[in-house]
Amino acid sequence: MMQALARLEMPVLEWLHALHGNAVLDGFMLFVSWLGNGGMVFIALTVLFLCFRRTRKLGGVCASALVLDALIVNAVLKPLVARARPFAGGVFELLLEAPGDYSFPSGHTAAAFAFAFALEPAGKKWRAAAVAFACLTGFSRMYLTVHFPTDVVCGAAIGALCGKAAVFLWKKAFGHDII
Repeated sequence: MMQALARLEMPVLEWLHALHGNAVLDGFMLFVSWLGNGGMVFIALTVLFLCFRRTRKLGGVCASALVLDALIVNAVLKPLVARARPFAGGVFELLLEAPGDYSFPSGHTAAAFAFAFALEPAGKKWRAAAVAFACLTGFSRMYLTVHFPTDVVCGAAIGALCGKAAVFLWKKAFGHDII
C-alpha cells in the first residue's frame, strides 16, 4: 500500500525537486529544516518558558506536548510503519545529509505542530505565528525531498493532537489558568 501511495506522491516531490538550484530558496529551506532538527528550537523555547514564573505552566504544556509527540512518532509509529524515505531509490539528489531514520510520519513537522498547538494558552497571535512556522517546516521537508506529502500531513495531525492533548490535560490539572 505504501508503495502505491508513494507513486501517487512522487510527482509532487519531483516538481519541488525541480525548484532546487535557487541559492536563496535552497538556503532558506535548509535553514527552516535545520531549526527543527531534533526539535531543538522547540525544546529551547520550552526551557525558556520554564525559566520564568509567569510562563512556567506554558512551558510545562509545551514540554508535555513534545514528549507525547516524541513517544508517538519516534518510539511507536516510525519503527512500526518503517516507510522508506523518498530519496531511498536514488531518485533525488539531496541538499542535506540523508536522515537515517524512517520517513513516516515527519518528526520535524509533528514537533512543530505539537509546539504550535501547545501555545494555545499564550493567545491567538503566538499560536498563529507558530502554526505558520510549522507549515513552513513541513513544506521544507517536502522541498528537501526527505518526506512524502502524507508524512508531513500525518505529522501535522499527530503533532496538533499532541499539543491539544497537552493543553487539555494541563487545564484539567490546573484549571483554565495556564498563563
